[in-house]
Amino acid sequence: MRRIERLLAAMTLSEKLGQLNMVPGTRLVTGPGGHRDLGEGISAGRIGSVLNVWGAEQTDALQRSAMEHSRLKVPVLFALDVIHGHRTIFPVPLAEAGLFDPDTWEATARAAAAEAAQDGIALTFAPMLDVARDARWGRIVEGPGEDPWVAARFAEAKVHGWQGRAPDSRARFGATAKHFCAYGAVTAGREYASVDVAERTVHAVYLPPFAAAVGAGVFAIMPALTDLAGVPMTANAALLKVWLRARLGFDGVIVSDYNAVTDLCRHGVAADNLEAAVLALKAGVDIDMASGAYVQALPLALERGLVTSRDIDTSVRRVLRLKERLGLFDDPYQRGSRAAQDVLQTRALARAAARRAIVLLTLRRDVLTLDPALRRIALIGPLAAAGREMLGPWAAAGEPGEAVSVLEGLSAALPNCRIDCLAGVAIDGDATHEIASAVECCREAELVILCVGESASMSGEAASRAELGLPGSQRALADAVLAAGKPVVVLLFSGRPLAVPWLCERADALLAAWFLGSEAGHALADVLTGQSAPSGKLAVSWPRAGGQVPVFYAQRPSGRPSDETEHYSSRYLDVPFTPQFPFGHGLSYARIVLEAMQCVPAQVRGDGEIEVSVAVRNETNVGGEATVFLFIRDVVARVARPVLELRGVRKLQLGPSERGTVSWRLPVEMLAGLGDDPEPLPEPGLFEIHVGQSADPAGFLSARVELMP
Repeated sequence: MRRIERLLAAMTLSEKLGQLNMVPGTRLVTGPGGHRDLGEGISAGRIGSVLNVWGAEQTDALQRSAMEHSRLKVPVLFALDVIHGHRTIFPVPLAEAGLFDPDTWEATARAAAAEAAQDGIALTFAPMLDVARDARWGRIVEGPGEDPWVAARFAEAKVHGWQGRAPDSRARFGATAKHFCAYGAVTAGREYASVDVAERTVHAVYLPPFAAAVGAGVFAIMPALTDLAGVPMTANAALLKVWLRARLGFDGVIVSDYNAVTDLCRHGVAADNLEAAVLALKAGVDIDMASGAYVQALPLALERGLVTSRDIDTSVRRVLRLKERLGLFDDPYQRGSRAAQDVLQTRALARAAARRAIVLLTLRRDVLTLDPALRRIALIGPLAAAGREMLGPWAAAGEPGEAVSVLEGLSAALPNCRIDCLAGVAIDGDATHEIASAVECCREAELVILCVGESASMSGEAASRAELGLPGSQRALADAVLAAGKPVVVLLFSGRPLAVPWLCERADALLAAWFLGSEAGHALADVLTGQSAPSGKLAVSWPRAGGQVPVFYAQRPSGRPSDETEHYSSRYLDVPFTPQFPFGHGLSYARIVLEAMQCVPAQVRGDGEIEVSVAVRNETNVGGEATVFLFIRDVVARVARPVLELRGVRKLQLGPSERGTVSWRLPVEMLAGLGDDPEPLPEPGLFEIHVGQSADPAGFLSARVELMP
């Protein structure tokens, strides 16, 4: 702290505001003289952080501007959206969440951090912790799905992966938990739209993942671009200063989203950049990303008494502390060496994570695993040879040429099989002239693998979709291929659930292939050929129709609960009220059954715990992985609770015909809601404990426990 206070005392106002100023390098580095302009700003102390610049040559050159030419030699912080990998790309977060495996979540973040640090990056804008229950919203792809308990575990694992687990040591890499908060609840699934949800829902659903990130020691937090009940998050002092800083004790940096400070004017809460800068700074936002409002407006705000020197110093102190925690003062050019073996290990990790993220949605005929004697396969669809699309959105420094396509993966796995590959249609075009050729190709094959879905650009930021079906003419292609009379395995690529009930009903096998990253083709080939059994589960409920969204398992019962047999109940006239596939759904080549549940004691007091166990049995002669979920329900409470709330997940590898047991020790306080307000403790009364392989009640083993006063 002595170094920080010494620097702070020596800084001019311009240099202080420079530390609060993050500049997008992509705008300034391109073109003749771009590096010079950015370097001059750093040398003059007007720029403290740079985003979207990476690579040793570029970051070293700019860091020299700070360390050799600036007055106070304060190192520059380089930041980048390293969302699901840097050079090696892992499955998109929504897919990786379906592993329900914190160890792997942590490992992939650690590997990505190592690659990014090698390129000079010290801070990522991840993990995204927005609970998302509306598949129309494009950024559902970036987060952990619909469940706040899962999102909290995802937060902990990712923060530990990015930053390491030693809280007192200087990490080489920092994480930013975003988007604080309730961004996933945007109106009608439209990107950047207003959010208006109950305060109870904010505390029970949207805040717990951020509390977990703070508990794990996250270095930075980014407010959402949206407003919450009329108050833009960039200016939301009640949540940023009171809940986050005062209540949780968060002492890290709050960094705005891109241009979010000046966006306060378009929100309608600030008349100009001066008012916007004052609102953001007073709410606790330390770094102004890209807008330049702090640099331009805060000197006048200080002169007019709208902010104080103490306000500015507090934020500068946090930024300097972040740079110190990242080790930038001691080693501003920090980069580790990565041997070739490290790269091979990272690719192996990417392949393992990708194959475990694949979700087998349906299997209606005995078409999997692929017969080694197959001699001819028709590989059809616009995503069959599309290596670039496999990377998905936010692929950072990933090279499209290094991504393995489905064609490449299958060709390597089945060297003796002829694979005829034809796109048939474009991903989002209307042309259908190649469909006839694709059908003819299918008729000459023994098996068809149909690769359809979204392009990578159809998911992510500013990629909301009102219709959740196949884009363009892909439905026409799929209908024609399915009518050709050959067995059809469908690989469905997307960053969100797609409402395609007709495809679910007609395909012989349907797999959610998401966007699996650099090793996508190899991972899919591993699962299709049986080298690896499918084990991915859905981290989000999969709708039958776009009109169902938002759809999620943890709904409240209402006074007239959903019942297909009762007209005056919460249901639809035209489709079932249930999703196409429930949260946690995912088939395997093995058939896993649960039996002999035990839950003791039947009565428990507030300082006790509940022991839950269930026997798990593999009924088949192939190995598989069991994923077992523990849900609770507070049957009668002062405020109606959801019909199901997740409180635990266990995974178990079972060999052919093998048996095992999974168990939990459930402290009584875990019977409460997740939010810290207004229900911190469970109420006495009756609770149901449910164990199953998804959120489908038809597969539950259940018990009742009474919490005594």
